[in-house]
Amino acid sequence: MAKISIDFVSDVACPWCAVGLGGLLAAIERLRGEAEVELHFRPFELNPDMPKGGQNTIERLMAKYGYDRERIQANRKVISERAAAVGMPMLMADDNRSYNTFDAHRLLHWAGLQDPALQVALKKRLLAVYHDDNLDTSDAEVLARAAADAGLDEAQAREVLASGRHADEVRTEEAQWRDRGITSVPSVILNGKYLVSGGQPPDVFEQALRQVAQEG
Repeated sequence: MAKISIDFVSDVACPWCAVGLGGLLAAIERLRGEAEVELHFRPFELNPDMPKGGQNTIERLMAKYGYDRERIQANRKVISERAAAVGMPMLMADDNRSYNTFDAHRLLHWAGLQDPALQVALKKRLLAVYHDDNLDTSDAEVLARAAADAGLDEAQAREVLASGRHADEVRTEEAQWRDRGITSVPSVILNGKYLVSGGQPPDVFEQALRQVAQEG
């Protein structure tokens, strides 16, 4: 059976990352029994300087892209429809806020050391916490509950968050991906060689995975 290693470079704050993950997971399921897939989440921060308490999402996007409110709302509607189609629902309300995600990446790093399947579960839960529940992903209580919901040990998660553990590893990984030319997410790297960019639908990921599997 072919083996495929996948590095999913993304940020919890990125709605297209939710779309892409939903599409990728659907594609992986389609290859069940044909390829052995290892999925690893790699950190990338879209808004590393996001202040405590966050910022209104629509206002942030208007300032960043120079679009008016109506265009931002229309774009967000498209994203939410694409996300819902792959099982990643989003609540796109006018009062949604954007939050810092560095501690979420620390927790994901820790989860990956415990069990790759639990890391996937935590990633999905954190995306829901951010985009559907719109809770503060810089809040240790929010993150610890998300870890518990994903099947991880809540007490251990709280200790990781309180200790600052894995901060250096996350910063190092972020720098490494930037050095490799990753400037937008999601960026999905297959077997360390092939890049699939953006929130692609399942068919696109399935085609890419099958091509890599045939090589293997």
